[in-house]
Amino acid sequence: MSEIMQEFLAALQPRVTGVLKGSAKLVITGEGSVMMDETGARAGDGAADVTLKISEQVFRAIMDGSQNPVMAVMSGKLKVDGSATRALKIGQILTGA
Repeated sequence: MSEIMQEFLAALQPRVTGVLKGSAKLVITGEGSVMMDETGARAGDGAADVTLKISEQVFRAIMDGSQNPVMAVMSGKLKVDGSATRALKIGQILTGA
């Protein structure tokens, strides 16, 4: 696993553990996939309620609050496949809102 993925997993773990209901997959272009649910975040690939596809740069910007996740979707920087409601909740979790 790359250092980038390890960094993202460490950042996501406390944000999703006990908070996220259902499941989500985050596909980071060129890096891999992260599975998230109420038990936390882990590297992997599988079925999920929602799949988010994003570049490393945009993901970092969402995590640090400089990119609004809804605006990222509207501008095509973040692609969502699945539950829009779950995607909104994940956006809130990622931004710490």
